[in-house]
Amino acid sequence: MSLKRKEDGFTGLEAAIVLIAFIVVAAVFSYVMLGAGFFTTQKSQETVFGAVGTATANMEVTGPVIVTTGDGGAVESITFTVVLAAGGAPMDTSKFTYIASNESAYFEFGNADVTKTWYSEGEQLSGSNAKTFLERGDVLDIIVPSEYNVVAANKPFTIEVKPPVGASLSIKRYAPLSLAANKIYEVY
Repeated sequence: MSLKRKEDGFTGLEAAIVLIAFIVVAAVFSYVMLGAGFFTTQKSQETVFGAVGTATANMEVTGPVIVTTGDGGAVESITFTVVLAAGGAPMDTSKFTYIASNESAYFEFGNADVTKTWYSEGEQLSGSNAKTFLERGDVLDIIVPSEYNVVAANKPFTIEVKPPVGASLSIKRYAPLSLAANKIYEVY
């Protein structure tokens, strides 16, 4: 009994066709995967840049924070100066909200409740010349009335400036040990 098998082998042409088919499938698959990876990377980058822009404060305090007392020794106003932070985008100050707080009280108020004095290019702007956008080179003095009674002798207080977009600017200071009538104090 003899065993005979008929075995046809691959020819060179058939092997080449199969090899090319594998290469084409691998190329298409890698193109799809790379495209998806590049798309995901781009979206991640946009998300990170958007988050950094939102999380960073676009303004900073420059100079002292001043507390002014009235006749009875109670604080009448808190004055501070802000400028645009390096690389910060211009900001519409008419849309700012403010929060004055201490250990036991919290008050939120709007733009109409504060007094602003603008300095742009070395010139004081007021009335019809007053600005609303804080831009590079501008200096803005903000006076917060202390009718909210957030400043007490030897106690911490916080003034927070909240722009409509981006992180808020938090100014935390301590009041002097005692507050005398009709005085001006620089607080730290």
